[in-house]
Amino acid sequence: MIMLKDVSKTFTLHNQGGAVIPVMTGVSLTVAPGECVALTGRSGSGKSTLMRMIHGNYLAASGEILVGGLDVAKASPREILALRREELGYVSQFLRVVPRVPTIDVVAEPLLTLGTAAEEARDRAAALLARLNLPERLWSLSPTTFSGGEQQRVNIARGFIHPYPAMLLDEPTASLDAINREVVLGLIADAKARGAAILGIFHDEEARARVCDRLLDVTGFTPGLAA
Repeated sequence: MIMLKDVSKTFTLHNQGGAVIPVMTGVSLTVAPGECVALTGRSGSGKSTLMRMIHGNYLAASGEILVGGLDVAKASPREILALRREELGYVSQFLRVVPRVPTIDVVAEPLLTLGTAAEEARDRAAALLARLNLPERLWSLSPTTFSGGEQQRVNIARGFIHPYPAMLLDEPTASLDAINREVVLGLIADAKARGAAILGIFHDEEARARVCDRLLDVTGFTPGLAA
C-alpha cells in the first residue's frame, strides 16, 4: 500500500547562494496492508522528512512514492488532496485547526468532507472522543486552548475517524497518560486488523514493540550519517 523506490531529497539554501544540501538518498521501502513499520534512527537522520515526503508536504528530488497506486512524487496538488481525504491518514504531533471550531466538528471534519451525513459524522466523532477519555464538556469548545495531551487526543480521534487504507503516525503516544496510551495502541491494532498499512515514528520503545512488525533505520539513507 505504501512503496518507496530510490527516493532522494535535497534542500536548497537560497540565502546561501543556492547551495544544495543532500538530505536523504536511495530510500526504498514497502509497507504492506495490515503491517506497521517504525522508522528509527538518530535525531536529524530524516525520519520526519521522509514522512512529510510521503504526505506530500515535501517534494522528493527523485524516485517514486507510491500510496495506493498514486505517485506522490509526481502527483498534482489536487491529486494529493484527494489522496489525503480518502486513502492517507496522518496523525502529527501538532494540532492545526481553524480557531473557534468546536472539537467535535474538528474530529468529524474528515467524514464531512467525504459526504457523510452530519449527524452520523458527529456521532462517530463523539464515540472516538469518549473512547479517548476527552470530557464531553470540552467537545463544544475549540481545542486550541487545550493542554498538550488533550490536543493529542483530538489529533488521534481526527486521524482514526475514517478507515484510511494507509496511515502515517508521528509519535502517536506522545503527551499521553498510561490509560490513553493503551487506547491509542488499541486503535492502531484495530487499524492493522482491518488492513491498514501504517508507517510511524515511535520513540516509545514499549509501544513500538507492541504494535510494530519491523523497524527501518533511516540512518543509512542520510548522507554524513551513514556508516
